[in-house]
Amino acid sequence: MKIYTCLCLLFLAGYLVAQNNTSALLPMPNQITSVKGKPFTVRSGKTAIYMGQPELQFTANTLQNILYDRMQVEIPLASESGHADIRLLIDPAMDGKEHYRIEITSKGITISGATAGAVYYGIMTMDQLLLGDACATAQKEIAPVHIDDAPRFSHRALMLDPARHFLPVNDVKFFIDQMARYKYNILQLHLTDDQGWRVEIKKHPKLVGKDYYTQEQLAEIIQYAAQRNIEVIPELDIPGHTVAILAAYPELGCTHTDTLPKIVGKTTDLMLCANNEKVYSVYQDIIKEISSLFPSDYIHLGGDEAVIEKNWTKCTRCQAMMKELGYQKASQLMIPFFSRMLSFVQENDKTPILWCELNNIYPPANDYLFPYPKNVTLVSWRGGLTPTCLELTRKHGNPLIMAPGEYAYLDYPQLKGDFPEFNNWGMPVTTLEKSYQFDPGYGVSAEDQAHITGVMGTLWGEAIRDINRATYMAYPRAFALAEAGWTQMKSRNWESFKQRLYPNLTNLMKKGVSVRVPFEIVDRK
Repeated sequence: MKIYTCLCLLFLAGYLVAQNNTSALLPMPNQITSVKGKPFTVRSGKTAIYMGQPELQFTANTLQNILYDRMQVEIPLASESGHADIRLLIDPAMDGKEHYRIEITSKGITISGATAGAVYYGIMTMDQLLLGDACATAQKEIAPVHIDDAPRFSHRALMLDPARHFLPVNDVKFFIDQMARYKYNILQLHLTDDQGWRVEIKKHPKLVGKDYYTQEQLAEIIQYAAQRNIEVIPELDIPGHTVAILAAYPELGCTHTDTLPKIVGKTTDLMLCANNEKVYSVYQDIIKEISSLFPSDYIHLGGDEAVIEKNWTKCTRCQAMMKELGYQKASQLMIPFFSRMLSFVQENDKTPILWCELNNIYPPANDYLFPYPKNVTLVSWRGGLTPTCLELTRKHGNPLIMAPGEYAYLDYPQLKGDFPEFNNWGMPVTTLEKSYQFDPGYGVSAEDQAHITGVMGTLWGEAIRDINRATYMAYPRAFALAEAGWTQMKSRNWESFKQRLYPNLTNLMKKGVSVRVPFEIVDRK
């Protein structure tokens, strides 16, 4: 009967790979020790869960749901440690706030972590132990193991772009659910662009159109994410990508654009004026409200793809400012522009993030587009320019998030001829294997990559109309990026990863997640 049950489970799961308690671990933990001995058996009516601190309530409930989902057993919570054989504990003595340990013996299970979020990650790993060891799980058995794990990088992000195509609140929550399984801890929301302004600003209600998030809805998303150890960072793109705000307040643009039509979703290549006091007063209001709404220490202000030659070089106000300041290039106006904008971020006790722009958009480049202040965290994104950005940020002391287009732009096609089938401007292909090859440290010394805070996978929304397309474009490449952000290079292996992704893809499909099946990674003989 046991053999029959296991074979049925494997057939239904749709994957025929080696089944053991490590075969679905993703990202791969950094330290796993196999332990000899009898398995722990989950017994209905006898097994119970003890949580050492009240802030573990959500995590304990999550474990209850996992055990019911994997083993069809209802496990109660115990009020005393002595009455439980599964224990969840916060241990502040552990180094690193996301550091967790799992100890499984025949007598019980202990999952401890430096914080409640770390214990939650232990639960996510526990779920994958059960998923991978399907035969043992079917018999309500869990093999003994010791896992001592902590991430390589503290910032592990995915970015959604509801500015281009709006994503309802429940869809964002659904996306968060999948992120949490793979230990992503940052969701960046690209909330403003030429195609829409998606966040309510109470002092400036004209900004929003038909589809947007109320501040109450965003607070709901933020709380939902926080329960799953995910921080939500807002992005408001300036000085370019601003048609949505210019449609509401045309007077914020450059002088030569006053009479130009500003149609949200159609007009592009307009910018905020660098020498217009109302621009700064409006954004001071906006940044103040955003700072109050989002608990994150960070606010992303974009700074990318500013079409300066079509705007500031033709604006009489901007040209007057250049002359007054003795500037030779219009791009130098980024200095006073961001000096003002970043001051608003700082006066609200936040830290700014900007996309890293260099003095050329293609290699070779040898310097920043303008001098970024040291307190600005930069994001490397342009294809081929990450090594230069890595060196410049090291030299100038800027923290760096790695999101290089050739590895981490998840809106790019996954295979030649694959989606997106519309709004595809000739996007390069980023295969699953290419994404997995990503080493965020680019092979430089530990000292030269010490300023790298983490990684981000972007899902720009021009060709992503809904959440099903978003998850299709993300998975399985987001598996690869999750491992790049969490797992040390010595513990990463492409052949191992290929086997571990199968049960995870199947698991997502069973939960209604649209994914792409990476048939091309199979060697057809």
